[in-house]
Amino acid sequence: MVPVANLVAFALAALVLVALPGPSVLFVVGRALSIGRVGALLSVAGNAVGMFAQVVAISAGLGLLLEQSIVALTVIKFAGAAFLVYLGVQAIRHRNRHVEAPEGGASIGRLRSLLEGMVVGVTNPKSIVFFVAVLPQFVDASVGSVPLQLLELGAIFATMALLLDSVWAIGAGYAREWFGRSPKRMSRLAATGGVAMIGLGVGLAASGSKS
Repeated sequence: MVPVANLVAFALAALVLVALPGPSVLFVVGRALSIGRVGALLSVAGNAVGMFAQVVAISAGLGLLLEQSIVALTVIKFAGAAFLVYLGVQAIRHRNRHVEAPEGGASIGRLRSLLEGMVVGVTNPKSIVFFVAVLPQFVDASVGSVPLQLLELGAIFATMALLLDSVWAIGAGYAREWFGRSPKRMSRLAATGGVAMIGLGVGLAASGSKS
């Protein structure tokens, strides 16, 4: 188990990082505007699961490989960026479908929202870099298993992301419902969410390109 002092320090650092609006918030808001509150909440849950999957891989030793391989990180970065752009394009293409569909959609739509959020979480290179660089600093090998401590810290981070990103999803979802009283405005709002995700994907692909 992570020492209490290290645990508290990490929790405070993670809280500040998660609370600040960033790419994760933009993704959640974009999803809420394009597919609604329920779909956005499922995307948040999937994203948290995806992030924790990164921690599991890092605790198993994959983090060292990624840290030493620029190619691997680049592949993950562009895969994640491409998927975000794909989600944005789909949101724009099917903006009228979301106007006609009830909140949350069918069960298969909900499962898809969850899985898409997981893919975004797994392929987020910024969280990989954060976990590889930051988590080990709060681990104390003298008090127990390092992999288990990494998993503990990762679970804390993923839980915080789940809770705080859900607040954004709920807020943006209610805003969508309010603006969506007009089908035309709802269609435009869904398209706006798609544009936000495309912009996020392009920004992710361009980040670090000059380094």
